[in-house]
Formats: sequence, C-alpha cells, structure tokens
Amino acid sequence: MTKYLKILFLFFLSTYTVSAQTGREKLTTEDYEKATRFLSFNTRDLVDKSYVSPNWLENGQFWYKISENGNASYVLVDPANGNKRTADSENNIMQMAGASRVDNKAATSWTEVVSPNGEKAAFIKDWNLWMRDLKSGDSIQLTFDGEENYGYATDNAGWRKSDKPILLWSPDSKKIATYRQDQRHVNDMYLVSTNVGSPELQRWKYPLPTDEEVIKIERVIIHTQQPKVVDLQVPADPRRGTLCDDISCSGGFDDNQWSKDSKQLAFVSSSRDHKSAKMRIADAETGAVREVFEEKVETQYESGQGAINWRFLSASNEIIWYSERDDWGHLYLYDSKTGNLKNQITKGDFVVTQLKVVDEEDRKLYFMANGREEGRDPYFSHFYSINFNGKNLKLLTPENGNHSVSISPDEKYFVDNYSQPDVPNVAELRNIKGKLISTLEKADISRLKETGWQAPKPITVKSRDGRWDLYGLMFTPTHLDESKKYPVVNYIYPGPQGGGVGSRSFYPSRRDHQALAELGFVVVVIDGTCNPDRSKSFHDACYGNMADNTLEDQISGIKQLAERYPYMDLDHVGIWGHSGGGFATAAAMFKYPEFYKVGISESGNHDNRNYEDDWGERYIGLLETGEDGLSNYEKQANQNLAANLEGKLMLAHGAMDDNVPPYNTYLLVDALIEANKDFDLIIFPHARHGFGKDSYYMMRRRWDYFVEHLMDATPPEDFVIDPSN
Repeated sequence: MTKYLKILFLFFLSTYTVSAQTGREKLTTEDYEKATRFLSFNTRDLVDKSYVSPNWLENGQFWYKISENGNASYVLVDPANGNKRTADSENNIMQMAGASRVDNKAATSWTEVVSPNGEKAAFIKDWNLWMRDLKSGDSIQLTFDGEENYGYATDNAGWRKSDKPILLWSPDSKKIATYRQDQRHVNDMYLVSTNVGSPELQRWKYPLPTDEEVIKIERVIIHTQQPKVVDLQVPADPRRGTLCDDISCSGGFDDNQWSKDSKQLAFVSSSRDHKSAKMRIADAETGAVREVFEEKVETQYESGQGAINWRFLSASNEIIWYSERDDWGHLYLYDSKTGNLKNQITKGDFVVTQLKVVDEEDRKLYFMANGREEGRDPYFSHFYSINFNGKNLKLLTPENGNHSVSISPDEKYFVDNYSQPDVPNVAELRNIKGKLISTLEKADISRLKETGWQAPKPITVKSRDGRWDLYGLMFTPTHLDESKKYPVVNYIYPGPQGGGVGSRSFYPSRRDHQALAELGFVVVVIDGTCNPDRSKSFHDACYGNMADNTLEDQISGIKQLAERYPYMDLDHVGIWGHSGGGFATAAAMFKYPEFYKVGISESGNHDNRNYEDDWGERYIGLLETGEDGLSNYEKQANQNLAANLEGKLMLAHGAMDDNVPPYNTYLLVDALIEANKDFDLIIFPHARHGFGKDSYYMMRRRWDYFVEHLMDATPPEDFVIDPSN
C-alpha cells in the first residue's frame, strides 16, 4: 500500500509539474490566431521605409520605391549631392529623370542568354546550341553533334536542372565559352506523380556518390560569326565549381572569365572532391591551354562566401586569387604569366566574403568582409577598400551592423543598407571612398511594435569544447513569465554551406520562430561549428563527418542558456529542421534521446549515398570502404540508428522532391518499422523540396505536434493558417 501511494504521489506531482510548466492543458483557436500575427504575411507590411533597393540609371542617378503606412512613393536621387525628388509612380520618376535603366535590353525568354551588345541570344534546341538575332528573329545552329545526355551547354546538376544554357559570352559578343556535357553514364532518378489514372514518370540524370563517374564537361569555345567549335585542349572536368556545389550555382558559367580583348579565357578546373583547383588560361583561337598554378587543400577549396572572388586581369597579366591557406579567407595577387605569387593583399583574422570592384587603374579593390571589427557579431558584413599591394585597408561602412551595398555602374557611389536582427534598417548614400553624402531612409517599426511584436534576442554561447564563441537568436513569448518553465524548441540547419540563423539583417519575421514561441515555447537557433563565414578551421571542424550536424554545439549552447534563463525547461526540449536540418533532427532523436524528446524531420537527406554526388563529396570526401567493409557514407546514415528512437518523431517529405528524393525518408521509415518503433509520417503527394502550397499545413501540424508532445497540452482542432486573411 505504501508503494502504491508513493507511485500515486509521483504521478500527481508530475501532473502538477506539467501544469505549472504550461499554465494550461489546452490551447485555443484564439491562441493560434495570436501566433499567426507574428508570421511574415502579417508583419512585413508593418515596417515602413524598410529597405532601399536602388535602380541605377544611365545618367548616373538612381531611384527607389519606398512604402509608408501602406502607401508607395518613388524617390529619385542625384548621388553627386544626395538631393531627392519624389513621385507617385515609376513612370513619373522615369520622366522626371529623363533617363532609362542601365539594364534596358530586348525582351528575351528565360531560356536564352543575351550577348553583351544586346543583339544576339543563345539557346538550346535538341541538345545543340543555337543563336537568335534579336532584331530579325532569325536563328542559326551553332553545334551539330549534340545528342541525348551528351549535349551543349545543358544544365543539370542532379539536384538542380533547367532548360537555360550555361555559357559565357565574350566581351565582343563574337564567342561563347561553354561545354559539351556528358551524362550518358550517370544513373537515372525517378519520381512518379499521384493522380487519377496512369501516373506520370519523371526521369532525369542524377549522379550519386556511389557512381564511379559523375557528370563531365568537355570545355569548348564557339565562334559565332562563322560558326565553329574549338575544343579546349584539356581532359574533361567533373561538373564542379569553386563557390558551391557545381559550375552554375550563380546561374551562369561559374569560374570562367574572358580577357578584355576576347582572345583568352581564364577558367578554374575543380576536382571531383573539391580538393584541387587549377587556374588555367586558354587561347580562344587554337584551344591551347596553359596551367598557371594549382591550389591543393586537405578538405575543400572555396573561392569565397556568396561570390567567386578570383579575377583575371589580362591588361596587367595578373590574377587575383582567393585562398584560406592561413586559416582565413583572403585575396592574393599572382603573375598570370609565371604563376608566381606577387603578394598577399588582405591579411588578418577576418574573412573576405565578396570581391565587389577591381579598380585596375588605381590598383585598388573593394570587398565585403566579416569579423574584422572587434566587439561586433563576426557574421556582420562590412565594406572595405585596399590597394593591390596590401596597403591602405579602409573601412567604408563604419556603423555596427550587417551591411549590404549596391554600387553604381560608374563605381563612384554606393547605397549602404545596414541593420541588426533586433535593430531596423538604415539606408545611406556614400561615395566610393566612404564619405557620407546623405541618409536616405530609416526604417520605422512603430506600427509593428503596436501589435505587440518583439525582436529576437541575440545570444552568444561557447562551442562544445569551449574553443569558439557561437552566435544565434532566441525567441520567447511576448507574455513571458520568468517564474514559469517553458519547453524549448531547437531549430537547426547545420550547413555546412550555411547556418540556421541566416542573414544577420533585420527581418520582422524569421520563419515561424516567434509565432511558435508565442504558443508558449522558447525557440533557440544557434550557428554551430562547421558553418561558413568564419575561419577555415571553424568551417572544417567536422569535415568528413557530416553526421556531426553541430548537435553537441546545440546541446551545449542550450544548457548554457538555461543557466542564464531558468525559465527554460530542459526536461522538455524538442528539435526541428528541413533538408539538412531534417537529417540533423532525426540524428538528434537517435543519438541524444536523453536530451531531445520530440523531433520533426522535414525533407531530410538521411543517407547521403541517396543524395546528389556533390553535396557529400564536398564535405565528406569521396566514398571509401574501410577494412570493416563499411563505407564512410554508410556509417553516417540515419537508418542505422533508428532502433535508438525513444521520443516522439514526425517525418515529412514531398513525394515529388527532386532535390532530396523522398527515398531518403523511405529508408528511414523502413528501418523504424523493422525496429518496431512508433513514429508519425506525412507525405505530400505533389510537393517538391520546400512543400510549396502545403507549407502552411505543415506549419500547423508542426505547432500541433510540439503543443501535444512537448507541452503536453491539446491543440485546437483543424486550425487553418491562411495568409490571405
């Protein structure tokens, strides 16, 4: 009897604890409606004068559109003196300026690439490259031997594909640098539609790390006046790039640059595993190729963060090169004739992210960089200038914040927008030397704050080993009662090409973080080690083991926060993420069940043998089999750990996901069933990777799942998140 009473007492005590933690046993429709007030479709229009996006004109002026209290106005600016004039429409602004846009070109299809002189457009037809005269409309065929899966300028990286040709016109509009893409030996990926009657089969080439050979590109230069194809005299390259996953992540033919006289083409050949980058220069007439130098790394070579930062300076026979050889991303100056290093241009414990302007006449560079200014968030980006010889480094945007600059076509002025996650935007006009000409606009969030909105809290914690500071954001209910306990939700995107926080600029909403917090949670987002925009060693901390997923950083960081904020209930911690975050979420539930009790894994790449080749090969390396007969990829697959599930796990995937195919989640489902584990599954029959029109349904189901299983409360039935209301 005593034992029974003790058990009964503990039951009532736990029930009381849950009640004290949540404050209620049921959430209402009104609670959910209040939460939706913090979603972007309800907050974005409440920020007045939020951002200045300049439209530069041929006469040197620029105009921008601004909104205040729902009313739009148009502002024309003379950058020489900062004088502003306003109008009520774009047409009136253009008439007032007496000018046309700098980028005014003939109308073309998105599947065409227009020449620099605006007279021609290249496009793909039947695996060959064609050219259209934009004035007459006449077309001519430029290549004739293209065939299925072995065509010219075709765009297919497996995870991303389009009908747009991938190429680079020469400055004189007479030549095209492109390739013939061989994907005949690559395996096919299949997706099947859900509909009444016979399903439609979608099939395309999708290389995997298990493939012996991946997509190859045979580089060519096409002369368009009297059409001929010049093969570059180098072996075929893997379809790889220095910036991200492949050769066209920016939408064009990455890692290719013409000389000013259109006689030479500089390009970088990247190895399949991204560990070698060869700088080469080709003769456009003969196809002869000269290797200038090669950079080899132990992990992966990158040419920048957000932009390719190498430049071919044909007039002075120099190359500006980007390297992380001293553990930080910096610029170096090379002799393009000899391949010898002339000098390091930038140096220090900071990261050059984007080279914006190369002033060859004054031998000066203008670039964005992170982490140089002490006492500031190292992810804040600032604009700088420096001489080619590495002297006279100058900060051009001194204010504390994350800066985004738009430079005038004549490179004499720039518009600078800067803000912080919790500080709204300021837009300024400066000359290229950094002198302030005028403050254009200051964002006003008065109407936003009147709704009860609050900014996220910037947070700093130590990494798992105490070596690095980690940065993130924390979202709490606007009705926070620090005497109570709140369950914690950890949103995760582990990268390694980008973190969970995203931009460090001001946004009135970030996903549904504040909305979820408003339901009675503390939402934590931390950019862990292995993410970019910091040092090379920081980014490479878990190279070769993508299954690390920054999870130990997340757990360590949340525990540190709970010491500062006792209202965080570490007995009730959940986690969710999408894509790489979906992979991380399932791994968290399997590896750390004592910490994470509820997880929602969306569109996860749970086994990188089943995800496109370049993602894994960039951050894990090539697939290798060990003495135990297991590959490095197999050891990191989530389905191997499915039997460890203890908490509540929801899996979600789009059946038509052509980025991370749904078979990644099916493998995990199969393993969970084999292990006799209970779990929840949502399949969106028509959805691609991001869920599209089903996104708000998924959001509501996510709220319900955390309310029910993490808060131990009952959600309202069938609530609808409707952005049209």
